[in-house]
Amino acid sequence: MVAFLVVVMLAAALYLYSQYKFRRLKKQFPPAGKVVTVEGIKLHYISGGEGRPVVFLHGGVLNGNDFEQVIDMAAAGGFRGIAFDRPGYGYSERPKSEPVTPKLQARLLQKALKELGVEKPILVGHSWSGVLMLTYALDYPDDLVGLVTLGAGMYPEGYPAEKGDPISTIITTPVLGSILMNMLLAVLGPPLADKILKETFKPEQVPEAYRKATFAYWLRPSQFKANREDVLAFVPAAKAVSGRYKEIKVPLVIVVGADDPFETREHSLRLHQEIPSSKLIVQENVAHMIPQKHPDVVMKAIETLQLNRVQNI
Repeated sequence: MVAFLVVVMLAAALYLYSQYKFRRLKKQFPPAGKVVTVEGIKLHYISGGEGRPVVFLHGGVLNGNDFEQVIDMAAAGGFRGIAFDRPGYGYSERPKSEPVTPKLQARLLQKALKELGVEKPILVGHSWSGVLMLTYALDYPDDLVGLVTLGAGMYPEGYPAEKGDPISTIITTPVLGSILMNMLLAVLGPPLADKILKETFKPEQVPEAYRKATFAYWLRPSQFKANREDVLAFVPAAKAVSGRYKEIKVPLVIVVGADDPFETREHSLRLHQEIPSSKLIVQENVAHMIPQKHPDVVMKAIETLQLNRVQNI
């Protein structure tokens, strides 16, 4: 009986401590943008500038703020930059009525852009969002003027969770996953986040501001679960659409860092081979986290796409 009470008290202490940490960290990063509602789901976004719209889609860790520097540069260059928090990330809600696949996210994005009056944007996607933006291009080919991939994952082969992911499976298990996240994420999450960030940024250094934001956003149970769901959704989605990439006709610029530690280099080369009209940029001295570490490379790709598009009209 005593042992049982000790376990209950320990579990309660872990839960209360975790909730305190989640609330405190969330206050450090209040929403900085606006909200658009589609299908009853609120999507948070930041924006700046006027001109040709450029829509930015972040990867699997943080949110639209990944592109803050790029939006400022885009605005200065005569573009209108818009960066969404993908569903379940940052301050965007996540649908609960159906599985959240890249195809569903593309549908919500398309409706959000219509609601905002954004027509014929350039779509820019980093990392996980490679499969999302290519799905968008296949489902809504007439809604875009061009695509830019940044260290993007686009094929099931070589994806880190190609053969499954035990952590994601546990976290997405009903009831059990919620209990574990609300009790243990605040304690076990920081060292896990540090390990993942180190792997994701290497060989470059993790910015301290990005590390703090990761603790505040990614280690919230809702966003951590959204990320784990996305990890599991990637391979089935890539298998479903990758055979159709050759159908994409809009101008495409493929950017990957020469020092990217992931299979995205192979993915980028493969996509370029499948779409010979695309422009491949292998950037020296650049790793995976291009929007955060090299916003100038993102702008160079956008300008390259814009120039090629004008030349081909």
